[in-house]
Amino acid sequence: MTRLFGKSAFITGAAQGIGFELAKAYVAEGAKVALADIDQKKVRKAALELGDTAFAVELDVRDQESINLAVEQAIDEMGCIDILINNAALFTAAPITDIDRDDYLNVFSVNVSGVLFTMQAVARHMIGRGNGGKIINMASQAGRRGEPLVAVYCASKAAVISLTQSAGLNLIKYGINVNAIAPGVVDGVHWDGVDAAFSQLEGLPLGQKKKTVGAAVPFGRMGKPSDLIGMAVFLATSEADYIVAQTFGVDGGNWMS
Repeated sequence: MTRLFGKSAFITGAAQGIGFELAKAYVAEGAKVALADIDQKKVRKAALELGDTAFAVELDVRDQESINLAVEQAIDEMGCIDILINNAALFTAAPITDIDRDDYLNVFSVNVSGVLFTMQAVARHMIGRGNGGKIINMASQAGRRGEPLVAVYCASKAAVISLTQSAGLNLIKYGINVNAIAPGVVDGVHWDGVDAAFSQLEGLPLGQKKKTVGAAVPFGRMGKPSDLIGMAVFLATSEADYIVAQTFGVDGGNWMS
């Protein structure tokens, strides 16, 4: 398992869940990994768990100075950034008539602005280095369609898909491949929060939304963070050099193009 040997990766939202699982897989594939997260206690613990080729970086993707400093720290530590995974994200849910402006702004600041400006900072480094690179944005099946109670989150992930297309077309001339992964319903910390939100909005017992959506997945269950490893590793290798500006569903058949 050395498909990423000699590569250096920067992963946002890496303290837990999908981000941590991908960081663990990248380390196993031979990469050095900067685990970037706003929760310093958790991300330091996560990095220690992965060993000497992983380290923690403090990052608040809502703040440009924090992005710049985190990227600089990762470059100082690893020498360069070959791969970026934009994974940090927030979820919110509300009927259209109850959407709070501050909540909307916060979600878009993380899910959209955070993706754009972290991608920008790393792309500038990659262009200056002149050796290309791989950028992987974490979108969602929610970005493929609207949902009655999830307008803000769906719109933010649709924006990630659009940014992936535009950035992919713009940056490929520098040898930088920009693509995205659109997970379906992935069990874990994120979906615990989603389930709790629907419990309040729809008056459901805790765990019921998870059970319902899991049963509806054609594969027969909710996804796991580990289900995303194959695509995340593949898109970071030279095998994906001719893939540009695409968003790949890894969702057990939940959404079909």
